[in-house]
Amino acid sequence: MNATVTRTGLGIAAAALLLAGCTDIERALNKGGDTPCNEYVTQDPDTKRTTITKFVKQQTGDEREPAGTVVDATIISVDLLCATQRNAQTPIKNADVAGIFLNK
Repeated sequence: MNATVTRTGLGIAAAALLLAGCTDIERALNKGGDTPCNEYVTQDPDTKRTTITKFVKQQTGDEREPAGTVVDATIISVDLLCATQRNAQTPIKNADVAGIFLNK
């Protein structure tokens, strides 16, 4: 019985940890600039913000939170570029105007 109680307790603790730290886990698993456009365009607004924030951090090499205006402007740019990329697998870090016309 002691082992069953311990396993049950551990299971409950793990579930609580996962629920409490869901955004932390999501941020850790988020690919940032390596996210393909076809995945990015289907993300909800909060996940897009997480993706773009990580992307900006990857581009700048700075782990501090970027300014909200930088994130907002980058979201707009990536939204427009990814919506028109001929190759849906293009990572957001490579999305550009040329990709609208060429299958990059």
